[in-house]
Amino acid sequence: MDCVATGGNVKVLAKAIHSLSRIGEELYLEPTDDGLTLRAVNSSRSAFACFLMSPLFFQKYQAPPDQTFRCKMPIKSVQTVFRSLSSLERSVEKCRIEMNTEKSCLRIMLHCKYGLLKTHNLSFQDCESLQAVFDKDNCTNVLQAQPRLWVDTVLHFPPSLEEVCVSVSGDRVWLRNHVEDAADSSSKAMMTELCLSSEEFDHFAIGSQTSITFCLKELRGLLVFAETAGLPVSMYFEEPGSPVVLSVSDSVLEANFVLATLSEEAHQRNPNNNKADESRVEHAPDDFMCDDIDSYLIAMETSDLAGPSHQPQPQPQTSSTNHKSRLLSDEEEEEESVERPPNKK
Repeated sequence: MDCVATGGNVKVLAKAIHSLSRIGEELYLEPTDDGLTLRAVNSSRSAFACFLMSPLFFQKYQAPPDQTFRCKMPIKSVQTVFRSLSSLERSVEKCRIEMNTEKSCLRIMLHCKYGLLKTHNLSFQDCESLQAVFDKDNCTNVLQAQPRLWVDTVLHFPPSLEEVCVSVSGDRVWLRNHVEDAADSSSKAMMTELCLSSEEFDHFAIGSQTSITFCLKELRGLLVFAETAGLPVSMYFEEPGSPVVLSVSDSVLEANFVLATLSEEAHQRNPNNNKADESRVEHAPDDFMCDDIDSYLIAMETSDLAGPSHQPQPQPQTSSTNHKSRLLSDEEEEEESVERPPNKK
């Protein structure tokens, strides 16, 4: 494999690596004629993420002759190459990725200003294909909004919050923090709830009123990428216990995050969620869940299928509400000093 990314696509590639690092500890690579696929899955297999970058994303793309080749490596080693996003944008002109299957080595070369070349040789090991089983095209509920709306909404929740509840009705969306168990009484736990009108969304299609609860960490990771790429974020979901799919795509790349949701049986055992439902406005649905993230896993499989699910995006509608607020602050990044031209003798 030999591919070259230039300009702003180098930062997009780096952001994809950082987003996948929030999911799992290993990065799965699969280069094919359809493009370069990057995947990650968490240890409990309740969260799966996949990026597919088509050949048009790269200035040069050459797939390996063996279309069945797949490999994996520690994601932290790859993240180290792109650790300072501000420095990449400031000094890196292009990124070249070469794969030597005979030596089990992945070479990443950063061509910087003033003729400076940084080369990183990373070892990898062969693996089988990693693929999640999901069908977002048949989901009854679909929400699509610009990343700014999602970012401004998530900012109301503390970084330590692990799970968030999303409830939908015919013309509203509610988001609130998830109370873990009966030990967290209303006098001790702070409840945060936001209500969004359907007019805030580019696309709003609700087939059934429902509530789902899923981990917030993975959503934050996707939003960091989506805001950098300037792509709208779509949410596909059905009933409690079924996976929720978060997706962004354009003509040259596609990203899908498949997250586990809490089962409806778990909700019925949590009295705190029942109390919160009683105080909800009249348009809100009545059913919420409780937390039991280990009670089920996303259906995952190891197969020979390559690439993520390709499904058409809903046609966006013009939003009648302008949503403005402060920018999302990226995670703290190590700043590198600006490279200077080499001293001439």
